Amino acid sequence: MAMGKTIRTWFEGSWHDGNVPIMRAADHGSWLASSVFDGARQFEGVVPDLDKHCARVNRSAEALALTPTVAVETMVELARAGLEGFAPGAAVYIRPMYWGIHGDAALIGPSADETGFALCLEEVPMPPAEASTTLTTTRFRRPVMEDAVCDAKAGCLYPNNARMLAEARARGFGNALVADALGNVAESATSNVFMVRDGEVFTPVANGTFLSGITRARHIANMLGDGMRVHETVLGFDDFRDADEVFLSGNMSKVTPVTAFDDRSYQIGPVTRRVREMYWDWALSAA
Repeated sequence: MAMGKTIRTWFEGSWHDGNVPIMRAADHGSWLASSVFDGARQFEGVVPDLDKHCARVNRSAEALALTPTVAVETMVELARAGLEGFAPGAAVYIRPMYWGIHGDAALIGPSADETGFALCLEEVPMPPAEASTTLTTTRFRRPVMEDAVCDAKAGCLYPNNARMLAEARARGFGNALVADALGNVAESATSNVFMVRDGEVFTPVANGTFLSGITRARHIANMLGDGMRVHETVLGFDDFRDADEVFLSGNMSKVTPVTAFDDRSYQIGPVTRRVREMYWDWALSAA
């Protein structure tokens, strides 16, 4: 699934142009879903937290019983070298990936003997600053550690997210606000979520049912550094209905304002705008 037209992929020791094939029909990742990935972003000449995304894909591989084969420092160097092949100022999605090639004795688990790796760089524009979305509920929920690899950014988790989105879009909404197994809000179908009430910021506490994102952590650090009060806590759907502002946090867009949750409407408020401003200030100053 290509998001952009200009793609460069590091695979088997060299760079390739275009959407090149990297898996074979009998690879474990092809038919038993042993694949993980991560995503960083280049925009306006900076690549925020690239090392953290590269480190997380190695942790994700280990969580899925894959053997990571590329050191974080090497992955960072490869990404920066590959980015030199894009036009100055290009916005690029940076996706390191691992997948299983052989199976274990029972074929169900991936073998540690060989692991596939590719680093895909894909030119994808950043959304406009005012791009927003709307939310509704979904009957589908986030899994728990006991029945899914919630501690990995694993491809096998995403069909569940896809059906959340399909349900939301069939109702005319852009995204879904998703519950965990206990019925508390976990995140959206695509991103972590924050809400604002009386000038204070709230976000679901990381309880192992969703990835507590790298961009989420950066926003929290920025807000605390700016003197805001930020609460990681248990939140229900009614908390979001009573909120003054809601926004999503993810690597692809960094900050996405929410303008409606079912029949509840929100303005794109001052806290949401400030969080976006602080992220850009931090990213451009850290370059």
